[in-house]
Amino acid sequence: MSRSKKIGILFGSENIFPSELAKRINQKNEDGIIAEFVKIEKIFQGKPAGYDVIIDRISNAVPFYRSFLKNEGICGTAVINNPFWLSAGENFFNNALMSTVNISVPRTVLLPSNKPPVNTDEDSFRNLSYPLNWDEIFEYIGFPALLKPVYSEVNEKILRVENRDEFFNNYNHTFQRVMMLQEEIKFNEYFRCYCIDRSHVRVIKYDPAQLPHLKYLHHPASIEEELLANITEIVLVINYLLGLDFNTVDIAVRDNIPSALDFLNPVPETDIEMIGKNNFEWLVENAANMAIRKALEFKPERNNLTWGKFITQFVNNKNLII
Repeated sequence: MSRSKKIGILFGSENIFPSELAKRINQKNEDGIIAEFVKIEKIFQGKPAGYDVIIDRISNAVPFYRSFLKNEGICGTAVINNPFWLSAGENFFNNALMSTVNISVPRTVLLPSNKPPVNTDEDSFRNLSYPLNWDEIFEYIGFPALLKPVYSEVNEKILRVENRDEFFNNYNHTFQRVMMLQEEIKFNEYFRCYCIDRSHVRVIKYDPAQLPHLKYLHHPASIEEELLANITEIVLVINYLLGLDFNTVDIAVRDNIPSALDFLNPVPETDIEMIGKNNFEWLVENAANMAIRKALEFKPERNNLTWGKFITQFVNNKNLII
C-alpha cells in the first residue's frame, strides 16, 4: 500500500488563505492526498521533512525558511515557488531578460550602491568609472523617473523623482542598496495579473494610487478582447521564462501597448478583504488544483522543482518555445 502524499503550507501571519487552501485540497478527497500546515521540528542536511509538495508563503521574509526549502528541493520536494530561482532572480535581470523576447518593459539603468559594501575599499571599484555619465543616463530615462531597488524586499519602497536634484537627494540615502533608475510609464490602464501553475491567468483592474483596500477591482470588469489576449500572453511568457508557479505580473497600458512593470512577486496578496471574494475564490481553487496535480505527478527519484524556460531552454539556444 502506497503512503499518502502530503501537501504542506508554509506561512506567516496570514490566516485565511492558508486555512482555506488546506481545506479546499482536503475537500476534493483526492485518493491518498492530504494537506496540512508545515511543521518543522528538525532539519538535517539532505534529509526531507516528509512533504511531497510545499506551498511557500513566507520564505521571502525569513532566510531560515529559504534554506529549509532549498534542502527540501534537493530531497525531491516540489516547492512552490522554486527557492533556488527566487534566490537568483532580481529586478534588473528580469527586465533585461524580457527585453530579449520583445516584451515591452520600461527603459532601465543599473546603478551601483551609493555607499560601498562592507569589507570593500576604493580598489574594489577600479573597474567602475565614477562619476557615472549622469547626463546620458538621465537623457535615456527621462524625468519623472522611478528609483527602485534591484533586489525585491518585503515592503520595498519605490521613489518617484522629478529632476536631477530630487534623484541625487534620494539616491544619496539609499546607502548600500543596489538600485536602478527606471522610466515612469504614463498609463491609461493598469492591471495586476495573477498566474497559477503557469497556465491560469486572472487579469484584475488595479489602481496603484489608491489606498490598499481600494486598489483591486473586486468584480470582473470588461476588458477589450484583443488587449486581454495580449496581456494574458505576456503573463504566461514571463512565468514560463522565470518558472514561477504562483506569481503576479503588473501590466501598465500606454497607447494600447501593455508594458510589464513588476513581475517577481513570489508571495502575492491573498487577503480576501483586499482582492475581493471572486478573486479570492479563483486563487484558492486554482492553487488547490495545482498542488494536487504536483502531488500526483511527484516522483521521489527526480527533481520535482519547476525550472523556467530561461534555464532549461533559452540559455542554450535563445529560441524560446512556449
